[in-house]
Amino acid sequence: MKKKKGMTTFLTYAALTIGAVIMVFPFIWMLLTAFKTNAEVMQIPPTILPAEWKLDSFTRVMDLLPFGKLYMNTILMIAGRVICAVAFCSMAGYAFAKLNFRGKNFLFTLVIVQQMIPGQIFIIPQYQMIARLGAGNSFFALIFPGIVSAFGTFFLRQSYMGIPNEIGEAAYLDGCNRWQTFTKVMFPLTGASVAALAVFTAVFAYTDLMWPMIVNTDINATTLSAGLSSLNGQFSTNYPVLMAGSLLAMLPMVVLYLIFQKQFIEGVAMTGGK
Repeated sequence: MKKKKGMTTFLTYAALTIGAVIMVFPFIWMLLTAFKTNAEVMQIPPTILPAEWKLDSFTRVMDLLPFGKLYMNTILMIAGRVICAVAFCSMAGYAFAKLNFRGKNFLFTLVIVQQMIPGQIFIIPQYQMIARLGAGNSFFALIFPGIVSAFGTFFLRQSYMGIPNEIGEAAYLDGCNRWQTFTKVMFPLTGASVAALAVFTAVFAYTDLMWPMIVNTDINATTLSAGLSSLNGQFSTNYPVLMAGSLLAMLPMVVLYLIFQKQFIEGVAMTGGK
């Protein structure tokens, strides 16, 4: 039995190690490619380590793209979408979970249906609204699709449903109205869920490529993902420069994950549990 258990443990760790190597290898390859020359990247058979470690690709990508403005636009977009998601999804989730009003089930069904529809379908009507407002190439255009989140509404509704109704009733007996019950009693109890939603919203906003490319055509008003897409040429691409830019663009999300990895893992676990 001990030998069988030991073999099972060995095979399990071996499979996990292989999976980890497969997951990490693209990032390692990206890092090494950023220090190579374009000739080394095209070489067959390919080389793993660069012949000479050079920073030319980083210097060139900094000249090609205004990384300072791209970083600022991306950070502002993430912050704007997180604030809107937390504010509006908290109120909507509380209303769907704890309040009784006419059409509640129908409206919540619309929220669920929205999650089933591909997001690309909403791009045309959203762009038409931005065009009518004359808000193209602006900060508002970047955060517009994230003002309301169907995922966030559903996620926080599940969190509020896990809070006993007796807590809200006790607050009402103590003299709180609906708004005070929400802001002073219910909302603080969903701190972990709100933090998880903030992390998820930040990740979704960071990986959004199509919308910033469509609504903000000015390179100084777009985000990191859309800016990097301009480095991919139609007929040829300088891959060391592209990998260097991708490496620089990864830094905000790496820092964000290192700071909030506990909330991110808890959010994944809570989503599965709910």
